[in-house]
Amino acid sequence: MSESNPPLLPTNAIAEKEALNATTERWFEYPVKAHPHHTDYAGIVWHGSYLAWMEEARVECLRSIGMDFEEWVKLGCDLPVVELSVRYHRALKMGMTAIVKTRMLEAAGVRMHWDYQIQSPDSQELYVTARVTLVAVDREKGKILRKLPPSVEAALVKLSQ
Repeated sequence: MSESNPPLLPTNAIAEKEALNATTERWFEYPVKAHPHHTDYAGIVWHGSYLAWMEEARVECLRSIGMDFEEWVKLGCDLPVVELSVRYHRALKMGMTAIVKTRMLEAAGVRMHWDYQIQSPDSQELYVTARVTLVAVDREKGKILRKLPPSVEAALVKLSQ
């Protein structure tokens, strides 16, 4: 590595003591329906469709507290996924509806951990559970931010109240 490009710190090394540290217990619910383009040739929801639904649910959850993703972009922030864990419990089939439940499990510094449950509308069937870790990045520089912008911190605190 050259001197002009020092190695990036691991994300756990950049959380500052005064940085945001928030958790939430409430789930945000986002309804979905498995359309043909979400499935494979057997009519089973393709694994990537679940990931798209989780992203949509997270974006809508943030929008519901007044933080449109367009605002992140205007602030020069991006939130790439740096870690993803998915467990598939049961197949969801074409034509079926489901509820994508999401919550920000924890925000520590510039790292955000989100949990997901995709289940039947009556909560009797569990299809998928997942956890996603995001890190705030400066869009222009492509580097991890040291601290979230104040408006972003304020919005995320709303999730924990």
